Amino acid sequence: MEFLTEYGLFLAKIVTFVVAALVVISVIMSAAQKDRGDHEGEGELKIQKLNEKYQKLREVIQARLMSEQERKAFEKARKKEKKAEKKAGKAKKSDASELDERPGHVYVLDFDGDIKASDTDPLRRAITAVLSVADPEKDEVVIRLESGGGLVHSYGLAAAQLDRIRSKGVKLTACVDKVAASGGYMMACVADRIVASPFAILGSIGVVAQLPNFHRLLKKNDVDFEVLTAGEHKRTMTVFGENTDKGRQKFLEDLEDTHVLFKEYVSERRPDLDIAAVANGDIWFGKRAMDVKLIDEIKTSDEYLIEACERADVVSVTYQRKRSLPEKLGLATSSALEHTVWRVLGAFRNQKFQ
Repeated sequence: MEFLTEYGLFLAKIVTFVVAALVVISVIMSAAQKDRGDHEGEGELKIQKLNEKYQKLREVIQARLMSEQERKAFEKARKKEKKAEKKAGKAKKSDASELDERPGHVYVLDFDGDIKASDTDPLRRAITAVLSVADPEKDEVVIRLESGGGLVHSYGLAAAQLDRIRSKGVKLTACVDKVAASGGYMMACVADRIVASPFAILGSIGVVAQLPNFHRLLKKNDVDFEVLTAGEHKRTMTVFGENTDKGRQKFLEDLEDTHVLFKEYVSERRPDLDIAAVANGDIWFGKRAMDVKLIDEIKTSDEYLIEACERADVVSVTYQRKRSLPEKLGLATSSALEHTVWRVLGAFRNQKFQ
């Protein structure tokens, strides 16, 4: 009994701490959201040269495999090589004619989609920056895309951002390592070429809507819920009101119309695709997706970009909004709380009843 009492007091302390921490975090995040509204649009582009990144990885491996004498000779040779490259770069800048002979650039963008396609705004800003310098004759844009889809209007906007690249005549390649389904595939199909890993999930060209209805529960408890509208189709399906066959039919018609628009969008961008065969909401894995022409090549994004480094300057471009102080504090507090909770859970797991 004494142990159970101590255990209960310990648990109560932990619960109190967690609740208090959550209150503090909610206050901080609320302030962060308010501050975010005052500083909307502030951010910066992050540029990383992937050629140098892959070169450094190669050099690290090479150095580890060499003897000390070989490593010293290698480092000496690399210094001479870098000095020569730097000198050659200055010479090119002094000769305007050489500027026209520069190698092409491959601009790498990333999109990690949630149900609301929240990455659309950073993507939009990165695309705007890239299109201000991209040369349609030499350059290429690669979008590393991961998304299982989400809201129709959100992914429609995200796909429209990629359409801006295509309309400017710049080559666009979509790389899918894990999943580009539904709204994710709507974005991928904009590309001139889709490259996917062997077991990436593609397709799901369909539309789904689902919602619970609590009308019978409310009716059972004598609770009235009224829906007042102006316009016959202002509200076809409701969560709390009574749904009618007429409203349900109109809702289905809207879903079907959205599906038709989806199919038309994909067909226009991939005319060789048998849309009737693949627009049934089904999904295909890598190799199978290539068999039905949902994609063009089986390859990981790493393979594609490493090969691109042999023919062009490969540059990762991401837009990052600057976080305000309240947001930074909120993230720090959240991280500390998560660490504490996991330590507490570990203590519970290791405790034994005697």
